[in-house]
Amino acid sequence: MMTVKIRPYQTSDLTAVLDSWEISTRMAHSFMTDEFIAKERINTAEIYIPNTDIWVAEIDNEVKGFIALMGNEVGAIFLHPKFHGQGIGKKLMDKAQQLHNELQVEVFKVNTIGRNFYKKYGFTLLEEKLHQPTGQMLQRLIYSTTKK
Repeated sequence: MMTVKIRPYQTSDLTAVLDSWEISTRMAHSFMTDEFIAKERINTAEIYIPNTDIWVAEIDNEVKGFIALMGNEVGAIFLHPKFHGQGIGKKLMDKAQQLHNELQVEVFKVNTIGRNFYKKYGFTLLEEKLHQPTGQMLQRLIYSTTKK
């Protein structure tokens, strides 16, 4: 039986977080070039991580995924593909939802893995727009615990 713990990010988690991010990014975003991913890996380490509230998924004492929040915006949620479909992504999102009644996220329209996850969790579409750097469509989604 695997043990899953959701805990705050520590600087010693950096390599594991970046590895989870890169493996998942390559799987869900086949349109991204190696050059774009290499640049984003640096940006993730130097810009995004220091400026977000990060919670990691520790599976059997190893970090295999994370969620990064900028206020109520889900900046990123990535989980090593080996652990997809086991409720771990939901645990990460549950942590974000405990912290914020309303959540928003942007997901590439072609990322069916991410879109299916958000839909199953209860997110609904707010808007679609073009992501200039990749030429891909982005969907902005919203999740709210307060009923309209």
